[in-house]
Amino acid sequence: MELFYAYEVSGGMCLLDAEESGHCVRVLRHRAGDEIDVIDGLGTLYHCTLLDDSPKGARAQVLSTVPEFGAHPYHLTLGCCPTKNNDRFEWFVEKATELGVDNIVPLIGERSERRVYKTERSRRIALSAAKQSLKARIPVVWEPMSVRSFVANAPQDDKGRCHPAAACQSGDTCQSETICHSERSDESLRLIAYCFEDDSAPRISIREALAGFKGDSVTILIGPEGDFSPEEAQLALSQGYIPVHLGASRLRTETAAVTAVAAVYFRYLK
Repeated sequence: MELFYAYEVSGGMCLLDAEESGHCVRVLRHRAGDEIDVIDGLGTLYHCTLLDDSPKGARAQVLSTVPEFGAHPYHLTLGCCPTKNNDRFEWFVEKATELGVDNIVPLIGERSERRVYKTERSRRIALSAAKQSLKARIPVVWEPMSVRSFVANAPQDDKGRCHPAAACQSGDTCQSETICHSERSDESLRLIAYCFEDDSAPRISIREALAGFKGDSVTILIGPEGDFSPEEAQLALSQGYIPVHLGASRLRTETAAVTAVAAVYFRYLK
């Protein structure tokens, strides 16, 4: 199944940008009259007829729609500190998208080796991974923010789920207007994974934390190579985060982040 992304859907028409049009027309050799499948990045699949096979701006007429195509039965926000090696964080973005994540938040911690992170490439990777894994919803990649700012001030919708409207500033493939408005549980589970032990707040396994949770909205924080600072961890605990571990193995940042996404994925797998 081939999926194409439409940057605009209106009046029963799907409009493809130059990159998507070139892939559709030049690479896959679709021509006017062919039926294609298009996603809007917000959760809907459109089955269409290609009307204009211009490689610079193809247009397709909608024949039918499939809401929440490839959707997962939970809402997951994963905050992760970008790694010193950009490729490793981008690998995480790809794999997290394939499994199922709604918001990816690049966090800058007190011990982060990477203090600046540009999101444009990660957004393109998320788009490609969504199409590859047959999903109509593209995760929102937020603009970077500090761990303290996210923990203390992350905007939320009326059901307690993190909302990216105040953090996603570029507007590129940003679904901030609709990402958080489907009907879900009022409960929200907040988890923070770190490596050190704190006698005042002993860690439990992420599996145990998820197993005891009856809602469907989850936020997980993963620290940088040097881990969260004790002060960042204490701030998170004061805001209702539960400290968790990911098992006995010492994991790289990007591996820990993908492991956390996979834990949520399998928790809700039917």
